[in-house]
Amino acid sequence: MDKYFTGRRGFGRFHFQENIQFCRQSRGSICELIDDFNECYANKYIDQNYRDQLKDEAYNLIKILNGYIASIRRQKSKADSITK
Repeated sequence: MDKYFTGRRGFGRFHFQENIQFCRQSRGSICELIDDFNECYANKYIDQNYRDQLKDEAYNLIKILNGYIASIRRQKSKADSITK
């Protein structure tokens, strides 16, 4: 799983709010993947250990995205205070 692919596609977005929205959509896609991992396990396409490994990576990526979103919000707040 290329855990950085989704975030890379958002690189270069110039407006803070647009970048935050893109990250939220990416986070939703990761949650859909987690559901897919569970479905694959239920249909016996993957074993439990592999499913758990994939889910752990996905949850870690969600934590990273949450931190990035918080960082963007802080940057936006600073920029807003300068322009006022």
